[in-house]
Amino acid sequence: MKEAKLKFKPGNFEIISPGDHVTCKVSGKKIILSELKYWNVELQEAYFSYIEANERFKKLNEK
Repeated sequence: MKEAKLKFKPGNFEIISPGDHVTCKVSGKKIILSELKYWNVELQEAYFSYIEANERFKKLNEK
């Protein structure tokens, strides 16, 4: 398994370097590209599920 490098855009992403997965910024879990649904365009981060995305959102808004 090779990690892909992606550019996250609103509604989609561009593959910069090919691979079959990315790593969740919050949990460290591997996310198969075909299952990737959650990311942050501004931070260029991927999230395993809505749970990790919500955790990240809450943490960013604590400041």
